[in-house]
Amino acid sequence: MIGIHDEDVRGRRAWAVVAGSAGAVGREAALRLAEDGYSVVVCGRDGAGAEETRKLIEWAGGRAVEVVADLGDSAAVRRLITETVALLEGAPVEVLVNNAGEAGCGPVEDVFDTVFALNVKVPLLLTGAFAPGMAEHGRGAIVNVGSSGPVTGAAGRSVVQAATSALVMLTRLWTAEYGPRGVRVNSVDPGGALAAQLSGPVAVAEAIRFLASPRAASIQGAVLTMNEGELAAACCRWSSSPA
Repeated sequence: MIGIHDEDVRGRRAWAVVAGSAGAVGREAALRLAEDGYSVVVCGRDGAGAEETRKLIEWAGGRAVEVVADLGDSAAVRRLITETVALLEGAPVEVLVNNAGEAGCGPVEDVFDTVFALNVKVPLLLTGAFAPGMAEHGRGAIVNVGSSGPVTGAAGRSVVQAATSALVMLTRLWTAEYGPRGVRVNSVDPGGALAAQLSGPVAVAEAIRFLASPRAASIQGAVLTMNEGELAAACCRWSSSPA
């Protein structure tokens, strides 16, 4: 289902596609990209949440369309891509934010398919759909949003951390594939930033905004870890034993 709430999209500025923008982090990222002048495709499975994000962008003077789809369903993701491409009618997509993740703690057989579908397969499908067009135009930015702990590890989170590690590797592979053609690919690992009750989503959104912007022109294939020093502290703990 697609909602258009402005004049025809043809001839407008470049677009940003933000997956998972019906939720807190995606919504904040979509708002900031709109502030930076992008028209925004709001994607999510929560129709009310997607509508709210779209309205917030429009109330601030920006431009947005909403696409409601269950991103855990591959067929729905393909429909989302087809409808979005048809809607934009050749207008360039310059930013893709892969933010449709799933934490999914629980028995492996209960959470594996959902976690890998949202954290790995959806980015593969969306990047495969939009990155070639960015490369054809010679510019673009892809920001992948993972989950906390792929470096240090955490008990009981093997599935989501395996999926996040896969997303980090995809970030590097896509950098090798698309970087020489002007497309920057980076990741954000929210880590402890999301634990903050108020500033977490805003902080992560600002990181996404930065990596999507020309200010990050020299940054490619990187993982911006926002774990409030957790990794550094872990390294200190491991190295604290006497020689």
